Parts: sequence; structure tokens; C-alpha cells
Amino acid sequence: MIHIRLPDGTTRPLAPSSSAADLASAISPGLAKRTVAAVVDGRVCDLSAPLPDGASVELLPRDDPRALELIRHDLAHVLAEAVQALWPGTKTAIGPAIEHGFYYDFDRDTPFTPEDLPAIEAKMREIIAAKTPFTCEEWSRDKARAHFEAAGEPYKLALLDAIPEGEPVKIYRQGDWLDLCRGPHMRTTADAGTAFRLTRVAGAYWRGDSNNKMLSRIYGVAFADTAALDAHMTMMAEAEKRDHRRLGREMTLFHFEEVAPGSVFWHPKGWRLFQTLIGYMRQRQEAAGYVEVNSPDIMDRALWETSGHWQNYRANMFLAQTPDDREYALKPMNCPGHMLIYGQGTKSYRDLPLKLAEFGKVHRYEPSGALHGLLRVRSFTQDDAHIYCTPEQLTGECLKVNDLVLSIYRDFGFEDVRIKLSTRPENRIGSDDSWDRSEAALRDALERAGHPYTIFEGEGAFYGPKLEYVLRDAIGRDWQCGTLQVDFNLPERFGTSYVAASGEKRAPVMLHRALFGSLERFTGILIEHHAGHLPLWLAPVQAVVATVTRAADGWAAEVAQCLKAAGLRVDTDLRNEKIGYKVREHALARIPVQIALGGREAEERTVTLRRHGTPGTQTLSLENAVRALSAQARPPGAE
Repeated sequence: MIHIRLPDGTTRPLAPSSSAADLASAISPGLAKRTVAAVVDGRVCDLSAPLPDGASVELLPRDDPRALELIRHDLAHVLAEAVQALWPGTKTAIGPAIEHGFYYDFDRDTPFTPEDLPAIEAKMREIIAAKTPFTCEEWSRDKARAHFEAAGEPYKLALLDAIPEGEPVKIYRQGDWLDLCRGPHMRTTADAGTAFRLTRVAGAYWRGDSNNKMLSRIYGVAFADTAALDAHMTMMAEAEKRDHRRLGREMTLFHFEEVAPGSVFWHPKGWRLFQTLIGYMRQRQEAAGYVEVNSPDIMDRALWETSGHWQNYRANMFLAQTPDDREYALKPMNCPGHMLIYGQGTKSYRDLPLKLAEFGKVHRYEPSGALHGLLRVRSFTQDDAHIYCTPEQLTGECLKVNDLVLSIYRDFGFEDVRIKLSTRPENRIGSDDSWDRSEAALRDALERAGHPYTIFEGEGAFYGPKLEYVLRDAIGRDWQCGTLQVDFNLPERFGTSYVAASGEKRAPVMLHRALFGSLERFTGILIEHHAGHLPLWLAPVQAVVATVTRAADGWAAEVAQCLKAAGLRVDTDLRNEKIGYKVREHALARIPVQIALGGREAEERTVTLRRHGTPGTQTLSLENAVRALSAQARPPGAE
């Protein structure tokens, strides 16, 4: 007999070689009917896998959140079977579960189009209705190679070659169709369910390398039930309306060009918005005791070797070599430059904490297929800062950063903020002791502040653990923005120090801190969160003065001048167009306040205001209008 430990602490004896399916049946027929997979010693497994003696086993029903990845993975296999049934000879590459759904990459002479998706969906539903069992087989490498060579599947052969020696070669079969896969899968194709939708097709390079062949990728979304799918599709439709790339064109904020992939061409209104963000952050940082610096954009390889970026981050760096054979890199991060600034002159414990801030332009290589408007770029500006402090000051400084970042997000309309604590990765620098201290400092700060958080094991930076601040937007999407990282390693690598009260030289603790993160990305998130209707204080054009008749042109110029003198960002529209046309055009441009002036307003020296989101209009004296708009346009926290 073998003995299996259950989640309630009890032990159940089973016959040798029993599976999790046998365990479920032994407990109750109802449980066996509901169970689609098992968690064996912390790892999700097929129900059919034999259980080891002494294993801890939890049985997963289909409605367990952990089963959702299995649903999506199963559907990827069903998608591939459907495609090859409809278009024999199509080659398959990879098909993982992803956030919200799944995809599969195919090699086909004629790439798929959106018009193909209904037929594929219908075939998938046929396969699901057939309730074909998933079965796992272990093959020898020779057998697998012979099979995929005969089937004309070159991508499967490449994946086979990538499996490390000593690892089993697993084949998952659903009827006559099979795939090379690590698994796990559920019991039958029916467990995948029908709460899915194929959403789009796209091109994708094999293994993400633009030197490789472009494949045809089919994306789908999937959930455990139809209600969750419908909610997601509603959110997706709303997200499409809020797409910052479309709104950016309508609001004439920015555009992109192939001559500079992943870099933004800011238009006057967009640059004004960008600078408003910087001005806001500069004011908040100065009030919190930061001093602003600036470091070079391109620096010698030796600096990046000292920092560890050359060894751990070079694949993401833009490199250059000069005629004198010196190697340089465009900075992907600001921290090494700040280390050199800190290193100038002797620092005392009385000088700490020292908070160096920079709106630094950084450059990081992203594959062309990953670029996405402002949200994924190669060149961006960070609201970066580095806090140098003593070990005794560490927890207090972490608390201050935490309070500052949450306050800033509230100012921009983000009330729902999740915090992730990402711990030491396998590829890291520094001693285990320094990592222990760093992780403990972040935990202590969060617990003292009373903030809930989630631990993500192994997702820290190579030089230190970090807090990641995840914002939930108006339609329920999550965006990771700010970060706080504790670093004992970089100061030691650069040999920096401060003179302690005892007279000894000691290495400071370094906090890496970004609150917006990438200003480009934060701008895109803001546009989508507010659907382009930015708060009055943030809008690049806060008001437009539009005339109804030529007789009001002189009054319009006077009104605009008074508003500008009060610090408001104002445009005028004196075109010989109907006022209804002007109102629609400026509404499309998401201008918060429209001021309409006709002959009556010019004669009475009044203004008629139309505010976004408020029905009707309001007629005020110019003095009262300037006073009201000036107060509403004041940035949060400004006097």
C-alpha cells in the first residue's frame, strides 16, 4: 500500500501505482466527477499520473482558479487539432496558455485571416463535444524524431532538440492527434469547455527572432464559464474604445515612425502633457527632499561591467563602438550614473539619506513584435531616484517611498493598488546575507504600513528584491508601474561609502525607486484609464474659446488672453464654421471645457461654458469663469 496525505491532514491508503483519479474515486463518486487535475507535492499534475508514496495531494475541481491555466492549455491543443483538420499540411510550432487565454503559432503558405476564425471555432466545438480523452505517453527521442520527421513538423523537431538530456519526452494525445508537450492536461477535451472565443490573428517570428520565419499566430480568450467570458469580451470592447494609440491620433498627441521603432514623436499637445507630468512629479519630489541630477546617455563598457549590467543585461542594451575601439552602451538604467555622482566627495552619516532624482532617458532593446504604442517602447523616460541611506534608516525610507507612491496614484485617479514583493532570482549578484536583509526590509516596511502584499518568488532584479505597484484601471485591467528595490550590492561593487558616527567607512544602502516608472507608459495608461478625458489640471488643452459669429472674434481674443494670464492652457477657434461642428470636433479632441462666444456674450461681456461630462451649458461673467477654472485646474497639492 501507499499512503497519501490530504489537505485536511488525514492520510489515505491506496494500492501501489494508484493515480489521483483513483484517489478521487476512493473518496466519493461526486468528487471524481468534479476533479480535473491534482496538485501533487505542490505541482499541478494529470489525474492519470501514478502517485508516489507519502505524497501530499490536493484534488482540483474545474472551477478552482488554478484549473484556468489548464483550460487554456487544453484549448490551445484543441485549436491546433482543428486547424490541421481543416487545413492538412499546416505545420505547428508552439501553443501556450497566456493571460486571459491562449494562442498557437502555425506555418502555412497562406497566413490565416480573421475570416478563418469562425470555421476554426466551429471545428473546435466539435472536438470538445467529442469528449476525447487526453493521454500522456513517454517516447524515446528516436521515436519522437522519427514521428515528427515523417509528419513534416520541423518546429517540433527543434523543440525536441531543446529538451535537456535526462528529461522525459512527453507526448499528449487526444484521439488520433498528438503534440509534444510537458503537460499537464485535464481528462478529456470536454473539460476545456465552450467559454472561449478566437479573437485575432497576427504574425509572430519563430522563437521571437526577426531573423527567423514569420509564423501565423491565432489568439483566443478563455474562461471557466460563459459569464466570465462575456465580462471579459465587454471589457475588451471597452478597451478598444480606449486604445491610447487611436486616442493619441484623435487628440494629436504623438505618433510613431519606422525610422525609430519603439521611440515616440511627441506633438505639441502631447509634449505639453508629458511636461505636465514631469512638473507634477518634480514638485512632489522636491517637497519630499529629493535633489535632481542628470547623467550621460552613453557610457563606457567598463562602467556596465562594474555594475553587473554587462554580464546580466547586455542582450537588452544598445551597444556602440567608436573608431578608437572603445565600447559604449546607451544607458538602460540610471543607477550606475548616480553611483558616480554619489561617489564625488566624502559623505558623512549626517548627509544621509541622500535622494538623487533624474528624469533620465533610457534605452532598452525590445523585440519588434513586442512593441506596443506608448506601453512597450525602446526609448523612454524614467522618473528615477536613488536613495542612499544607513541600515538604520532603511525601513523608514521604504515606508516614505511607499506612502509617496500611493499618494501620487490617488492624485491620478488610481485608488485600487496591489503590491507585489518580488524575491531573489536564480541569476543574481551579492551574498545570501545581503538578500536576506533586503527582503526583510521590504517585508518589514509593508507590514508596519499595514499593506497587504503578494510574494512572487524569484522575480526580483539581479541586484536586489523589489516591490512592484500594480494599478487597477477604470475597466479592471492591471498595470505594473512603480517599483522600489533594496540594493546592498551596487554600493559595494562601486566601492562607495559614508563615514559613520564611529569614524568608520561603511557602504550605504541604496534604494532604487521609480513611481510613474516609464513616463511614456504611464501616459498611455492614463489616456486609457480616463478614455482620453483627462482631469482639467492634466489636460494639454484645458479650454478652447470658439466663436459663433465673426462679431465675437475680438471678445474671444480678450477671453483667451485673460485665461492664459491666469495660467490656463487655452486654444481659440475663430473659423467660419457652425458652432455645432466646432463642438463635435473639440469633443473628439477630448478638450475638457468649451467656451462658446456669440454676439450676446460679446455685448454682455460674458462667457458660455460647456464642460465634458456635465449636461447643458453655464453662462458666467469672465471674472467668475477665470476664477472657477483656475481653481479647478490647480494640480493636486499645489498652493
